[in-house]
Amino acid sequence: MPVVTRIAPSPTGDPHVGTAYIGLFNHTLAAQARARGEEGRFILRIEDTDRGRYVADSETRIFQMMQWLGLTPDESPLQGGPNGPYRQSERFDLYGDYARQLVASGHAYYAFETPEELAALREQAQGEGRVIAVPSRDLDPAAAQARVDAGEAAVIRLKVPREGQTVVNDRLRDPITFQNREIDDKVLLKADGFPTYHLANVVDDRQMEVTHVVRAEEWITSTPIHVLLYQAFGWPEPVWAHMPLLRNADKSKISKRKNPTSVEWYMDQGFLPEAMLNFLATMGWTHPEGQEIFDLAEFQRVFRLEDVTLGGPVFSLDKLKWMNGKYLREVLTEEEVAKRLHAYLASQKHDLPLDAYFRAVVRMMIPRMDVFSEFLEKTPYFWSEEYPVTEKAAKLLEEGRPFLPDLAARLKNLSAFDQATTEAALRAFAEERGLKPGKVMQPLRAAVAGTSESPGMFEMLEALGQERVVARVERAGR
Repeated sequence: MPVVTRIAPSPTGDPHVGTAYIGLFNHTLAAQARARGEEGRFILRIEDTDRGRYVADSETRIFQMMQWLGLTPDESPLQGGPNGPYRQSERFDLYGDYARQLVASGHAYYAFETPEELAALREQAQGEGRVIAVPSRDLDPAAAQARVDAGEAAVIRLKVPREGQTVVNDRLRDPITFQNREIDDKVLLKADGFPTYHLANVVDDRQMEVTHVVRAEEWITSTPIHVLLYQAFGWPEPVWAHMPLLRNADKSKISKRKNPTSVEWYMDQGFLPEAMLNFLATMGWTHPEGQEIFDLAEFQRVFRLEDVTLGGPVFSLDKLKWMNGKYLREVLTEEEVAKRLHAYLASQKHDLPLDAYFRAVVRMMIPRMDVFSEFLEKTPYFWSEEYPVTEKAAKLLEEGRPFLPDLAARLKNLSAFDQATTEAALRAFAEERGLKPGKVMQPLRAAVAGTSESPGMFEMLEALGQERVVARVERAGR
């Protein structure tokens, strides 16, 4: 069978990691179908009918997130496609026709209750421990139609059967049974003609030939409404698969109060898209061979939907940083890191040349950073003479002040300034002074870097160069 998947984010704010997470699995299922020689399509649809929460630039930022991740849809508002338009706001007239079709078939009805009447009915229903009973449900259909034709405001509600059960057959779970008497007659079309999520979602999925609805488990409680809609229209249901929600460490639903949830934050911090995808793939799924580091192609090769587990994956920023560091040190080449770091810094308005000096600093820092944003934070002494001095480094400078002027003279007189030469000179200097090498090198590090933590001493000295090193040691020894 064809595999047509979709994500349908709402443009209401920052591009969310949850959208990226669900997008990854939907993208993969479609790619796997194509790899088998079958039809596979991944659709990005914008659900923008909630105009009260609409954010003007949010849609563009969603596209940019998907492009950054490399999860290119086959159909979207950008690419177009045979089943467009791909914005719900551009499909407005379609929903009313389908809602009225359900009224005509007896699966929906016009409802005329005012907000005040509904509030009273809802309060009564809550007190009696039941769902709200809407009086308009029992109106004669011809009389209700006459009132609508006369211009009276009405919504269209789904006519949920009062008896029996609705079963959701979820690919990741045992069948989930809902008692129909506990399901509200949900509004499908508002009085202003705007569809609710339930109607628009089902109609769009059907019109776009979606075969697999893979979404977050928070939508499980809405799914019986969707099943009833498919049945009312006489359409075959898609495959349902509700993925486990991303969780904070305390198992609460991931939220920006406890974790950055905007993918743009991770982009700005200099995370790699490959690492983000790798990390998201492990949320609720484990590589069958126990691999922790794998690329998108490998994920598409071995992933099976039925292997997803439902334990509530924890979105750990520390684990993501660790994984990103693994990519910097073990997956990318040194040159790839340099080029991508340089591009990242340019995007952050830092103008550094991609030259031999930059590459030398990158080489030293690859073992000492996990994300690109740490690069300049940890290397200010490579780029300026106005670098901070830590409290510990200041103490080391005090210890070294008696010999730093002589050390500066020794370094100034070296005929070469490569790693082997500086190491030999420093060890000889320490021996002459009756000091352990560390007692010389630690104050020297503090003098040239302003910190007790830096890359390897001799590699750092060679990169900085004799002139800068001598000037800094002279300054520190005054």
